[in-house]
Amino acid sequence: MSSLTTSPAGSLLSGMDRLHVYIAGTAFLVCALVAAVLLMSIQKDKIDYNSGVFTYFKFIYASFLKPHSGGDSQQDALESFYKTQAGVYDVTRKRLLRGREDMLGLVAAQLKYKVENKDIQNGKPIWIDIGGGTGYNIEAMARFLPVQKFFSQVYLVDFSPSLCEVARKRFQRLGWDNITVVCQDARSFRLPEDQGKDPHMGVTGADLITMSYSLSMIPDYYSVVDSLTSLMKPSALLGVCDFYVQSIVDVSSRNYIGGAFNRHVNYLGRVFWRAWFDADRVSLDAARRDYLEYRFGTVISASERNYWMGGIPYYIFVGCPKDNESGQDAIEKLDASFTESPYLAPANHRQEMTKAVESSAQEIRSKAYESAVINLGSNLPLPSSFYQNHHYRIFYNDLLPKHTQFKNEYIYAFNWEDPRVDHRLLDINHDDVILAITSAGDNILDYLQKSPRRIHAVDLNPNQNHLLELKVASFIALGHRDVWKIFGEGKHAEFRQLLIDRLSPHLSSQAFQYWLEHSHIFTSSYSRGLYETGGSRHAIKMVRYLFKIFGLGSQVKQLCEAQTLDEQRKIWPKIRSVLLSKPLNWAIVSTEWFAWKAAGVPRNQRNMIVDDFFKRNGLNKDMKQPKDISGQSVWEYVVDTLDPVINETMISNDNYFYFLCVQGQFSRKCHPAYLSPKAHVKLSSPGAFDGLRIHTDEINEVIKRITPRSLTIAVVMDSMDWFDPEGDDASVQAQKLNHALKMGGRILLRSASIEPWYIKNFEDNGFTARRVGSRFPGSCIDRVNMYASTWICTKTKETARPLTERSISSLSLTDDHGKRGSMDSIEI
Repeated sequence: MSSLTTSPAGSLLSGMDRLHVYIAGTAFLVCALVAAVLLMSIQKDKIDYNSGVFTYFKFIYASFLKPHSGGDSQQDALESFYKTQAGVYDVTRKRLLRGREDMLGLVAAQLKYKVENKDIQNGKPIWIDIGGGTGYNIEAMARFLPVQKFFSQVYLVDFSPSLCEVARKRFQRLGWDNITVVCQDARSFRLPEDQGKDPHMGVTGADLITMSYSLSMIPDYYSVVDSLTSLMKPSALLGVCDFYVQSIVDVSSRNYIGGAFNRHVNYLGRVFWRAWFDADRVSLDAARRDYLEYRFGTVISASERNYWMGGIPYYIFVGCPKDNESGQDAIEKLDASFTESPYLAPANHRQEMTKAVESSAQEIRSKAYESAVINLGSNLPLPSSFYQNHHYRIFYNDLLPKHTQFKNEYIYAFNWEDPRVDHRLLDINHDDVILAITSAGDNILDYLQKSPRRIHAVDLNPNQNHLLELKVASFIALGHRDVWKIFGEGKHAEFRQLLIDRLSPHLSSQAFQYWLEHSHIFTSSYSRGLYETGGSRHAIKMVRYLFKIFGLGSQVKQLCEAQTLDEQRKIWPKIRSVLLSKPLNWAIVSTEWFAWKAAGVPRNQRNMIVDDFFKRNGLNKDMKQPKDISGQSVWEYVVDTLDPVINETMISNDNYFYFLCVQGQFSRKCHPAYLSPKAHVKLSSPGAFDGLRIHTDEINEVIKRITPRSLTIAVVMDSMDWFDPEGDDASVQAQKLNHALKMGGRILLRSASIEPWYIKNFEDNGFTARRVGSRFPGSCIDRVNMYASTWICTKTKETARPLTERSISSLSLTDDHGKRGSMDSIEI
């Protein structure tokens, strides 16, 4: 028996009923609470009940304990809830109501863009904050815009007298005289007749309306959302931030929501959060967000989680009147630029069609145009791409399996193709219309410096195009210093704020969603930044781990600082003994898993490497071969890649591809041309990206929707290596490229084989093929040196268009169009 039970205290406890203990404990707490209240009442003149711990006592009491009366109206219900806690509202909602500042930053960035582009011409803008409560949003906007100077008038509309009183005191304290607090039902609020008059368009209305965590508290939300359009100019913006729960099934058939990234809330989350917020009369019904997106065009949409409060789902919506850009004329103009078709005014469309480039040509329409026509016929908003400030990113359905297969990850954070060779071989000029695989977008930016008439960047992987979009937006909105930190060093501590304040007006909704969710890539102190992300990161990280394990840090540093080839060659052997060791090759490099997962080399391309090995060594596949013949061929291929690079190119100041691999970032002496100050001047000039069109689709699908004989150059990287020699995909693509290219148009391609099997397909379909670069053992084809050959296929005759339109099936032509960046080569 324990000493406790034998002691007097133990005997007492054992003799008492447990219920008596609970009663005694409760009585003690009540007495303590009464004593505390009496003490505070004595010193009431010294205590601020709206600060310190009392703030949270009031919040807990008003939200969870205080009985709320419904009253006779919505205003009575609001007062019942807010009156007790009006004085502590802002303090207690700081962590709960996340996303308000982000929403304000987004609409502020859009407003600044409109002012700079003279889209707002009636003097200073007018802002209406509906459900503005205590005025927190208006004061918080000062972080992004000078509220007193930027806006001619700001109206705070709220139905709670208690909150409105707090707001009036706030603006008196701030001394802002252009703020009007209106305690009124939002449905009946109207601007004074002399406010918001646009002398050019003869319309009255606000330039900005915001709603922050108010839509979810309005019972009759349909009428409130409907009333907003009467308050807005045709060019106005709407910013909303609020709670939500929704299943991806609800939006799977909608093409106008601006992307479904992170939108899905699982079943348990939907049930729990609905029940939790229902206690405070906050409705998380998905229909509120749905109706908002139905009534307005989507400029930017984002779905986030408040992990400070258990992962509460909330969304940010920036929209505009849905008929803002829906004129048939505007849609026709965009369609013409997407498809390289002549612009034909809708009024005389049919007559002018006979005067088109080819009177016999079938009318070409983009997928964006077809979607827009369907939406207009159904009284739906247009796809969000039509409401963007820039139209270089073309509409695509991000919920299709061919896009979701990439699981929100790009393969390459940088290109492996050497643009120096591309420029020498292609001699790009102002008249060129180019189709090229996006990959990481580096080469697209290189081509744009030559100011071609048009570049169609194509990639099936949406995330590769998100990366290109980010680079384009950065050149438009940021100075060279910030661009260098993001893409030169791969890290920027202020990236998230730059994304919201500066980059967002220049991004599509899908791209913004992606980078908002992945902003940690640039800001996290635990990662090496951009260039250790993407599918190819596995190979790069493995190399760095090897250097660390084998103590090669100093040798790598010397290699990256060497000033002559002789220095470089002397340092290489020790590093080579690890990277090109037979055990490493046997265990990792030569395996099919490593080829695909780390290096992005698919099976068909790997087979081409093996076939070349057989030919080079005079072997016959029918002969009995060593068991590891495939691994040996890959190992030799790697050796033939790396040794010549060290012997013939300078890693420290010219070969930025390998410098990046071992250093994790570029240097001021060793970087792509697009990161130079000179390139920044070119790419940041007005109109630098007017000719860019970004397609998220298979190459064949894009070609099918481009006017025949309008392309002059096609850069398909190593995509043809992915095809099955037993299939007809290569032949189909050769036919389609013939149909899309002008006579004399050229195709630039790279291959892991010295004599690719599909060259014959081009020759059979109207092309003359010429090998312009060859890599043999000991030779260096370019600074990357990863491909065995480079080819130019020139169109010399027309071929009949295929009777049936077949899409690439074996690998959807570019199971990642970004994949093409994994290896490349061409002669220097």
